[in-house]
Amino acid sequence: MVALGEIGTFIRGSGLQKKDFVESGVGCIHYGQIYTYYGTFTHTTKSFVSEEFAKKAKMASFGDLVMATTSENVSDVCKVVAWLGKESIAISGDALIIKHNQNAKYMAYLFQTKHFLDFKKMYATGTKVIRISTDNLKKYKFYLPPLEIQQMIVDILDKFDKLVNDLTTGLPAEINARRQQYEYYRDKLLAFRECKNDFNV
Repeated sequence: MVALGEIGTFIRGSGLQKKDFVESGVGCIHYGQIYTYYGTFTHTTKSFVSEEFAKKAKMASFGDLVMATTSENVSDVCKVVAWLGKESIAISGDALIIKHNQNAKYMAYLFQTKHFLDFKKMYATGTKVIRISTDNLKKYKFYLPPLEIQQMIVDILDKFDKLVNDLTTGLPAEINARRQQYEYYRDKLLAFRECKNDFNV
């Protein structure tokens, strides 16, 4: 097992607020969007800041994890989104940028496990605002397989994620499965068609 602090470098986001958003410009992620808008990973941002603002902001690069460090409940605190866009993006305060050399999606999935939830319950502090200190976060230990195994696991989890969360993939797949089931039982139930004369049809 490895500790998160052994493989990750932690950079705290800067004072990005919603009033700093602009119509277009440099992509940004506000910590509140991590648990209200984003899923496990993203290639695009919902919001933007000016190029001038971005010059003084803390920036996440391709493959970095962006973690919300505060929330109103233990489930949402330390929620992670993996940034997979080509351009660097600005990150708000109350968020951490975790730089690493592992599979970004594997790491993001890792933070969704019950194992990590149990860890958060041990170290979460606060009542109205829940936090976990960076020092405690670095203590989180987990199994870290080789990169090729990480990719295999990600491929499997991606398929399940699409079936559960992506209506354009999951719903058609479910409909197709039910259509095949329907056709199978239709043909079985109507197999008496060869004996239709016996029913005076």
